[in-house]
Amino acid sequence: MPAMSDTNFIAVFLVGLLGGTHCVGMCGGIVAAVSMQLPGQGAQPVYHLAYNSGRVLSYALAGALAGAIGAGAFFLDSVLPVQQILYGLANVMLVLLGLYLAGLWSAVSQIERLGGLLWKQLQPWSKRLLPVRHPAQALALGMVWGWLPCGLVYSALISALASGSALSGSATMLAFGLGTLPNLLAMGFFARQLQTVTRNPWVRRTAGLLVAGYGAWGLARLLFG
Repeated sequence: MPAMSDTNFIAVFLVGLLGGTHCVGMCGGIVAAVSMQLPGQGAQPVYHLAYNSGRVLSYALAGALAGAIGAGAFFLDSVLPVQQILYGLANVMLVLLGLYLAGLWSAVSQIERLGGLLWKQLQPWSKRLLPVRHPAQALALGMVWGWLPCGLVYSALISALASGSALSGSATMLAFGLGTLPNLLAMGFFARQLQTVTRNPWVRRTAGLLVAGYGAWGLARLLFG
């Protein structure tokens, strides 16, 4: 049985980075709304860092939970080939995410409906944290908004589920979260430069096909290795 390797971290990092347009669409409005209500322009980087740290922390916690669930399911291997199923599913999701990044598949957004019920319970908490008046409040707001329904996040969680442990699952989602940071942290001229690169169709297509190729390679190892 092939093991989940460090290459998965690179793949989910690329998904987070090249899926930046999707992330900005989901969270960009939130970041802009928070920015307009911050107490001082000079302190904005601290608040943005706190907000995004909270968001990535939520991803890591979700990854740890998914990894622990996956690890528990491995005990059923004597009954069902759970490890192979999860490994195969993770690589299928990498293929589909790669095709999404390459602009060849757009059904990721349909997965977001899965988190609608949970988000209805959490959304009122975000309203209580606005307007943001100190970094700890921004951190808490980011942790809440980290559970915003997002197809990219849920897809990456499949890899965390198949990682084999809570620690590996957390690391997988941490890699994904770090990939999303540049698009949401960067402001001004650097942000425009970064978006020029990440939105370039050739860059997105190349990176997407690399991610999809890695997923296909993992499936080949599972089927023929």
